[in-house]
Formats: sequence, structure tokens, C-alpha cells
Amino acid sequence: LAFCRELAPLLTAGILAGQVGSAFAAELGSMRVTEQIDALKMLRTNPIDYLVIPRVIACCLMLPVLNIFSLVTGIVGGGVVGVLFYGVRPAIFLASVHLFLGTSDLINVVLKGFIFGAVIAVISCSWGLTTTGGVKGVGRSATGAVVTSWVSIFAVDFFLSWALFQELGIAV
Repeated sequence: LAFCRELAPLLTAGILAGQVGSAFAAELGSMRVTEQIDALKMLRTNPIDYLVIPRVIACCLMLPVLNIFSLVTGIVGGGVVGVLFYGVRPAIFLASVHLFLGTSDLINVVLKGFIFGAVIAVISCSWGLTTTGGVKGVGRSATGAVVTSWVSIFAVDFFLSWALFQELGIAV
């Protein structure tokens, strides 16, 4: 249950923040220091519409999918360990999963993925678009994006868990 509610969304978001968030910040940061963002503005192209919004949409759509994949992988892994090492019968394991995981838990996993995706993309793109200081600045922006995303994910997760489980009548 804890894996579904907390661990799967947090691990997936953390990996995405480290991999995709740093890539967004580094790519946009290098575009900023090489004046490619300014060139887009000169062409009357809004860099936010052209560079940021597609990244935000992609993260918002794909992180829930990755959360579900992570959840399924974790449940299958737990089932394999339970069956092979602890002698749990597969039917009992599946019945327990069905008993304890409700539809609301799956909706919460998808909702957390959507919100975490938006947080990661917006923070990482913001760090990238505000990069200064040449190549060193790009590295600082990538690191700052990852660290800020991680802290923000934990803060948002706390408030989301409090709100979502309060609604279910479950203490956090």
C-alpha cells in the first residue's frame, strides 16, 4: 500500500527530475547562453510557447504512465519474491493486492504523476531559461533544477498526500 501511495510516485518523479529535468535545464541553458533564445524572440516566436509548453505537456502526460508502469513492476516483483522466497500462494497475493489497492489509490497515483510532471518541467525550464554565466552557468542551472525539483516534489507530495488521504478519512 505504501509502495502504491508514496514510493512509486516519488521514485519515478525523482528519476525523472534527475534525468529529464537536468536535460531540460541544460538544453535551455545552453540555448540561453548562446543567444538562441534571443534569436527566437527576434523571429517573433515566443520561446515559452515553442520550447517550454511542449516539455510541460510531455512530462504531464508521461509521468502518470511511468507511475503506473512502476507500480505494476513493483507489484509483480513483490509477487515473485513472495511466491519464490516466502511460499505465498499467487492467488493469496493477488487477492491481497485486490483487497488493499482501491480505485482511489490508482487515481491518486495518476494525479500525483500529472502534478509532479508539471512541477519538474516548469522548474527545470525556468532554471534553463534564466541561465547566465556561460558553460559554468549551464552546469549550475542543471544542478539547481534537479535539487529544486526534488525539494518541490517532496513538499508537493506531503500536501497532496494530506489532502488526498484526508478525503478518504485516512490519517497520514
